Amino acid sequence: MSKKNLKFNSKTIHGGQEPDKAYGSVMPPIYQTSTYAQSSPGEHKGYAYSRSANPTRSALENALASIENGNYGLAFGSGLAAIDAVIKLLSPGDEVVATDDIYGGSYRLFKQIFEKFGITFHFIGMEDTTAIETYINKNTKLIWVETPTNPMMNIIDIVAVGKIAKKHNILLAVDNTFATPYLQTPLDLGADIVMHSATKYLGGHSDVVVGALVVKDKELADKLYFIQNASGAICGPMDSFLVVRGIKTLHVRMQRHCENGKAIAEYLANHPKVEKVFWPGFKNHPNHTIAKSQMKDFGGMISFIPKGANYDDAIKIVEKLEVFTLAESLGGVESLAGHPASMTHASIPKEEREKSGIVDALIRLSVGIEDENDLIDDLKQAIG
Repeated sequence: MSKKNLKFNSKTIHGGQEPDKAYGSVMPPIYQTSTYAQSSPGEHKGYAYSRSANPTRSALENALASIENGNYGLAFGSGLAAIDAVIKLLSPGDEVVATDDIYGGSYRLFKQIFEKFGITFHFIGMEDTTAIETYINKNTKLIWVETPTNPMMNIIDIVAVGKIAKKHNILLAVDNTFATPYLQTPLDLGADIVMHSATKYLGGHSDVVVGALVVKDKELADKLYFIQNASGAICGPMDSFLVVRGIKTLHVRMQRHCENGKAIAEYLANHPKVEKVFWPGFKNHPNHTIAKSQMKDFGGMISFIPKGANYDDAIKIVEKLEVFTLAESLGGVESLAGHPASMTHASIPKEEREKSGIVDALIRLSVGIEDENDLIDDLKQAIG
């Protein structure tokens, strides 16, 4: 049976993986080396220097390609390093259309780093994909999508955006961090590039910082491999090992994240002191039907606004949480709470944040895999 034909739950464990050639090690060894012996100049066993390639990183890159139904995987030192590599495909004068409800770090990279080099970014709402073509011209080279978005959980129709990108011969990149390939595989829906902050769900244990790209096209892969090697923002062998290990339990973790996420979302929606809950699983959530069609389930990410949308009330809630930990990041086995306006999205000007719904009272939850009743009890005591 070909490992390419495995179902997802088997791919996380076996996809792209082979026992180590040296001693048959089932898990890829941590090749903690910077360089490799050569029998003659330029003659080696496929590895010369670990910035260019490392066997442990190769194991991760193969696993990434497998679970995203791609042909080529690339692992980086962080999610932002992976995004950085994508934007380096562009040249001065090129333009990018990106969703306006975007991770603060992505916004900062686009606006404060790459805009200085003559790349123009248009941040627009993409819930209605027909709005995208208004911003496309002869200089547009890339559409950048998050779905579900961070932190408003907006859903963008990947198939529809893919058709627009193909019509205009533009690359489509999808940040799949929130959904993971357990819930959706953007390459199958028309994307050219899938990006992950593998720090989050792929690693799954809040113990590593890694970024990832996956593509199908060899020419595009070769350009990205060149950038990866030339810029050098690679992840080390220990980090690669940890994410390979994390991927092997992705399917069982994501199932519990989704179950707990549903329970928490429904609890908050019925709470008298909660004004609004943002979770794609609700039938009245914008583009719920699209989420249902392109996602297997609705994930463990939720945002909500306390009654009255008061900043001080929101801060008191996150400070009182005991099982949920107030911390940056998401996607780990433990439940985390965040205040986007002062944490993950602080780099976006207040006026721009609020245009996309990121008000100062918004709280974002990354629902972990603990007992759902303990999580509900924690929210109960914190909200009051």
